[in-house]
Amino acid sequence: MTQPATDPGPSPSRIASAAASADRDDAAVVPAVSVTGLTVAYREQPVLWDVDLDIPQGAVMGVVGPNGAGKTTLIRAVLGLVKPLAGRVEILGQPYQRVRGSVAYVPQRGSVDWDFPSSVLDVTMMGRYGLLGWLRRPGRHERARALEALDQVGMTALADRQIGQLSGGQQQRVFLARALVQDAQVYFMDEPFAAVDAPTERAIVDVLHRLREDGRTVVVVHHDLQTVQEYFDHVTLLNVRLVAAGRVENVFTARALRAAYGGHLAVPGEERPRPPGM
Repeated sequence: MTQPATDPGPSPSRIASAAASADRDDAAVVPAVSVTGLTVAYREQPVLWDVDLDIPQGAVMGVVGPNGAGKTTLIRAVLGLVKPLAGRVEILGQPYQRVRGSVAYVPQRGSVDWDFPSSVLDVTMMGRYGLLGWLRRPGRHERARALEALDQVGMTALADRQIGQLSGGQQQRVFLARALVQDAQVYFMDEPFAAVDAPTERAIVDVLHRLREDGRTVVVVHHDLQTVQEYFDHVTLLNVRLVAAGRVENVFTARALRAAYGGHLAVPGEERPRPPGM
């Protein structure tokens, strides 16, 4: 097996140990996502290095880290969209291919071609195709489920609008609705809050919390450290290697953040020293 040419160096101390006792009760249940020894490289440059991560069922987890930390690659590797050099991934105790009907994915909005001539309702109903099979056409039940999902994200009034005519925030809501109609157990969302307006951000947060109340698991690539404690109950700090993972109150600390981002990070909620004379 070809190994990456460059080792990113010694691993940071596993600050996640602080969360071990808090998460011990989850150990008896099969994790929603289990990653073991995951290593991914592009052109022999490591993007993820020997990552071990268990995400408990029912968690709403934010995945944060600096640019180039491997956050999107982690999700893509879990979903089989990127081939790892090493490691094992299971979702609900099974390889992804065996449980793909229980998994929904919201990609980055910028990775989608929005010029295709489909309506908001049609795009939302696409989320049902995996459950129907490609030989069955969506019917009255699928339409009702799609309209229900659009209502949850505040997009019912635009159901007949062509998808390319929507604003960025509206497009993000439609892709979220498409994921909701899949009625999945595990949801992966890649930067759903990026470049959206305030109403869309609030709609997404409401959906995350509703999914948590229903016992679903949600994994979200996120970039805004200021909102981590408000939006998520679990967090993974990543910088090529795993820095920390666990409940927000246990691992989202100044020490862990500096290990992931470097010593010059302005830590949310931490008072910064005032310049002399102020």
